[in-house]
Amino acid sequence: MSAEKARKIFDAGCDAVKPHRFMPRFIRRSGNVFWLGQQVYDRGDFGQVYMLSMGKASVAMALELQALMGDLITAGVVVTKYGHLVPGLQWPVIEAGHPVPDANSVQAGEAVKSMLSKVGGKDLLIVLVSGGASSLVADIPPNGNLQVLQRLFLELLHSGASIEEMNTVRKHFSGMKGGQLARLAFPARIHQFVLSDVPGDDLSVIASGPFYADSTSFEDCRRVLQKYDLEAQLQSPLKRWLEAGLQQMIPDTPKPGDPVFDNIFHHLVATNAVAMEAAALEAAALGYEVKMVGKPLSGECRDTAVDLLREIIKTTHHRPTCYIAGGETTVTIQQGSNGKGGRNQEFVLSALQFLLSEEKAGKLAQWPVVLSGGTDGSDGVTDAAGAVFDEAMVGRIKSLQLDLKRFLDRHDAWHFFDAAGGLIHTGPTQTNVMDLVVVLVHSSR
Repeated sequence: MSAEKARKIFDAGCDAVKPHRFMPRFIRRSGNVFWLGQQVYDRGDFGQVYMLSMGKASVAMALELQALMGDLITAGVVVTKYGHLVPGLQWPVIEAGHPVPDANSVQAGEAVKSMLSKVGGKDLLIVLVSGGASSLVADIPPNGNLQVLQRLFLELLHSGASIEEMNTVRKHFSGMKGGQLARLAFPARIHQFVLSDVPGDDLSVIASGPFYADSTSFEDCRRVLQKYDLEAQLQSPLKRWLEAGLQQMIPDTPKPGDPVFDNIFHHLVATNAVAMEAAALEAAALGYEVKMVGKPLSGECRDTAVDLLREIIKTTHHRPTCYIAGGETTVTIQQGSNGKGGRNQEFVLSALQFLLSEEKAGKLAQWPVVLSGGTDGSDGVTDAAGAVFDEAMVGRIKSLQLDLKRFLDRHDAWHFFDAAGGLIHTGPTQTNVMDLVVVLVHSSR
């Protein structure tokens, strides 16, 4: 049993949710007639046809749309993360910062608003959304500046808040997120095609739901800030904006039932579940009995890793078995930590620490293979998608006598696996459906 087999299973999951796999299922064309989901249109039905693609998979999604109906589209804007650009697009591409917005993110926000301001009631807007757009397309709160926005994003990322909680805050310090781009494009007809990177595939959370009704409020935003002790740290422009929202001096995000959403059609095109199913098929082809972990992974990364591995190693296995899980954990960064890593690398390092302690206590009958990787190809702010170890690597790790606890305390999993081996490098995958975890175990016989 080896890390290579786990990697094959992970790669199969990622490949299944790449845009060339799913886009043709939702968009078709015959001459000037085209299908968007179940809706059929003729190009003559519309004055202009615009496209907006934003997120880590935006370039690949836009390339597929271009191949399917590019000559029918009037104009478009594409926004992606640095390093995710591939050639061939007929529309301008803006590369921007992630997970913290930068000046290009603000430029992207201006470009998006500029294009949407031209969209009229007789026009069609095709929107392609994938995870990462919350940071890649940004606007600065009134009387604020980029540094104020960056500090807010960093504090949220380090707080341990869930993606739902982070985006609740992001929506309420923006004039674009939380359905507010729908306001700007109203009353045009809009078709939004969404690649999900959040647990539960909630369209109001993915990319902070720029074209979807928002059920959260300024009061919810305040509760999240208070929960993670961030309200007192807000800089003055954000404090004033929040207070104005709480006092209803400024409009909240548009809610369910708002007429701005009457002419919008949403299509969920690929999810973590699709990736898990493809990974399961590959594992079965490699000879494993497959067990799907039904509950999406969430919560503090270290605790989730230990809970999963504890359940697996206490189970009797009658044949080689592959466990497949998906989801997105969180990492609470302790003040003063200066390590390098991401939730997937920390997940694997936490699993390794737990299993070493179980072995020392005589409770580990066999070493499993453990892999965790981000389907987008990037884990945290590192060049790795995640990490993996097998029994051979564990032997190497023991010989190096690395202080595993020290690496974990510093959130420094990248340097640990860089020294010990096990980093997974995929480069940008042009997809993004959260994380996949693969655990392989021998037969207990």
